[in-house]
Amino acid sequence: MPIASVTDFFKEIIRDLHTSLYLALGGSIDEESLDWTSQAVELVSTGIKILILLAVLGFCYWLAIYIVKKSKSRIRLNERRAKIVRSVLRYIWIVTSLIAIMSQIYFEPETIKATAKASTWAGIYYVLWTSSGQIIHRVLQHYGLNASIEQLLQNILSVLLLVLGLASVMAQFGFDIVSLVAGLGIVGLAVGFAAQSTLANFIAGITILLEQSFQVGDWIHINDNEGRVVLIALRTTHILTRDNITVIIPNSNVASSEVTNLTSKNFIRFDIRVRIAFEDDVDTARKEILQVLADTEVVLNRPESSATVDEIGEYGVFFIVRFWVKPAAVARMPKIKEGLKEDIKRAFDAANISTPYPHMRLLMPKDVDYPIATKPFATTTQVLSEKRPLAKDDK
Repeated sequence: MPIASVTDFFKEIIRDLHTSLYLALGGSIDEESLDWTSQAVELVSTGIKILILLAVLGFCYWLAIYIVKKSKSRIRLNERRAKIVRSVLRYIWIVTSLIAIMSQIYFEPETIKATAKASTWAGIYYVLWTSSGQIIHRVLQHYGLNASIEQLLQNILSVLLLVLGLASVMAQFGFDIVSLVAGLGIVGLAVGFAAQSTLANFIAGITILLEQSFQVGDWIHINDNEGRVVLIALRTTHILTRDNITVIIPNSNVASSEVTNLTSKNFIRFDIRVRIAFEDDVDTARKEILQVLADTEVVLNRPESSATVDEIGEYGVFFIVRFWVKPAAVARMPKIKEGLKEDIKRAFDAANISTPYPHMRLLMPKDVDYPIATKPFATTTQVLSEKRPLAKDDK
């Protein structure tokens, strides 16, 4: 390939770039020659106008912020509301500055008008988004709903505001929102079929949060797991057991299982079983048991504890001991029961109350002569010859 052809190729590229830059600065393609001087003067003039407009808008923004700061105590504007007002003023300043710049650099009037409308809608949704958290908090307090669903409602409302705001902004620039929403609906339907288990857990999580069967911090028993609820997420529920092990259960399993909430009331009753020998006094044993319960700090005095005979068994008299504790003691219940059994055993030993154990006693009549005569077993002896041939059956 000749060198002249390569040179002409690059010159053509540079010429096209030169013309494109001239047109971008406001020049006309109909001109016979590119008048860069006039375009430079016009560009500088436009830049000066933009700077003046930005300076005026900046001064107005600073003045508005100053007035809000000085009048905050007079109009009883708290810090949160003052922050929202400053954010709104800052947004208005940015939007007006953008529109002022667009009006000076040859944007179409329709584009500037659409930008102004889109910015207005975006500002409205921004104010709604910043105020949604406080609105949800007040609604939950008013209706006495569980605070655990506050984050869930905030997330759902934030997504809705984002989708609606994006749709409103795009509609100002001529996008077909109906077709877009229909397409998103079809995609959502396909995703729902593909993730049925996840969707089931999500719906179950919302149901759990709304029904308030248990909350974070409650001690629950579900299936074979027992522990404190540490997290109720959209898909799973996390339980921390006494062994410091976190059990993660899908919300669909939680919603379909029998859940026992041990800490839903102000106090809870538990029981243990102890036994005494038949020869010991029941009232004395009951007195010792109740005294041990009274001396145990974690056991409540009201409602009263009780120790009643539950069973007269094969190896003694069984007591069922019932006592009440606060919800905070549920996590230590195995240790509390073990301590009570030890203290009751010590109290029985001090009061000479025996704890029976499985044993057998043999009673013999007094008029029987010893030793008792017994009939010996009959025995027979048979000697086999060494050379006797084996019978047919012996083979």
